[in-house]
Amino acid sequence: MAGPLVRLALTAGEPAGIGPELLVRLAQREVGAALTAVCDPGLLRDVAHRAGLPIRILELDFHQNAAAHVPGSLAVRPVALRSAVKPGTLDRANAAFVLESLEVACDACMDRALDGVVTAPLHKGILSDAGTPFSGHTEFFGERSNSAPLMLLVTGKLRVGLVTTHLPLARVPAAITQAAVLRAGRLLHAGLRARFGIESPRIAILGLNPHAGEGGHFGCEEDTQIAPAIATLRAQGIDASGPLAADTAFVPARLDSFDAVLGMYHDQVLPVLKYAGFGNAVNVTLGLPFVRTSVDHGVALGVAGTGRADASSLISATGLAIEMVGRGRSGAAPSAPRPASPS
Repeated sequence: MAGPLVRLALTAGEPAGIGPELLVRLAQREVGAALTAVCDPGLLRDVAHRAGLPIRILELDFHQNAAAHVPGSLAVRPVALRSAVKPGTLDRANAAFVLESLEVACDACMDRALDGVVTAPLHKGILSDAGTPFSGHTEFFGERSNSAPLMLLVTGKLRVGLVTTHLPLARVPAAITQAAVLRAGRLLHAGLRARFGIESPRIAILGLNPHAGEGGHFGCEEDTQIAPAIATLRAQGIDASGPLAADTAFVPARLDSFDAVLGMYHDQVLPVLKYAGFGNAVNVTLGLPFVRTSVDHGVALGVAGTGRADASSLISATGLAIEMVGRGRSGAAPSAPRPASPS
């Protein structure tokens, strides 16, 4: 027997980028969920016309949209643009539109009117230039929901989590503490169980320095912070291994031994993930009280307005969000972790 219909918000991100077209392209497809775009209806109509795609806009609030998505139509919870959009040209005035869209979607999830949100790409720089310090979707949703989330990128069977996210490289070493690695390891373990249905996750935890510090010769964070955190995780029954050297952790024969990799910083693991599945990978935020997924790419200002945007990543993100909500509904409460096997 089918469960309740999954209810998802879609946010368009930067209105001058490809996000609005991605939503219109997704709207052409069969999707087994109730979808509500949080956007300016006129923007979506203009984008659809420019791309030569049919679209029927239904202006509805979240509570009014209780039916499964119908291809060629899109329910929209209106949020007004602050300025007319020229595709490919950023406008600080519309930063308020982007932020309001995120706030509306997040608050609806917190009020349980929605099960989750799927986000199209935004431009962090224009939001910051407009006067709102903004480091990313992950941090925004974490702060607004009073959560401490974890960024996880997924493509196929490859899953990579991050201890730090959008942090300047010079600030990373000080942020790699036992507490930070413990928190990330626990969130990753819990998320893999609850949202991905992996009963006993096997997690590879990377070092920070070349060759995982080479016994302290190339850095000491592995010995002073990362290894003690791994020991604590294992004592708590979490199957965590490491610290592993990042340059060999992704060798296929080694990677097959793990369900996920936990990296220390953004560009330590994301280049591998995006090489493996760019355009189809999905950005997931674990640790929120709702499901959040996103595309794995940027706003593509050079493609905006051409009608050539590729919606593959948004389609993947929507499908994964539906799966994650379903697992969260059907899964039993996680039991205590089993003792970890020796490394």
